[in-house]
Amino acid sequence: QVQLVESGGGLVQAGGSLRLSCAASGRTFSRYAVGWFRQAPGKEREFVATINWSGGYTNYADSVKGRFTISRNNAVNMVNLQMNSLKPEDTAVYYCAGAQGLSAYPSPNPTSYDYWGQGTQVTVSS
Repeated sequence: QVQLVESGGGLVQAGGSLRLSCAASGRTFSRYAVGWFRQAPGKEREFVATINWSGGYTNYADSVKGRFTISRNNAVNMVNLQMNSLKPEDTAVYYCAGAQGLSAYPSPNPTSYDYWGQGTQVTVSS
């Protein structure tokens, strides 16, 4: 089993940057794909980015492509989401999630993820 804890959220002005981190416990973290999702008030949870177990494949939502970068360091059980050129519409609670298995191409569907963190709030002011 993997436990995930997000950090790095906060308040930033439009155009600014934040770096979210997802710290994982458990010796099998390197066998998990990790995704970032977000949920704004009154909206459904939506896919942001995902990275496979090795870090060799990444995928992004069109809304963040070119602005966000997901990366992982299996040696320290960490996945990061670098967010640049932030917009007010990026405001949401951001969650990291782990998906078991060694799929080379992890799904953007949240139902494919087995473990979730508690979330971290990101607020972008205009």
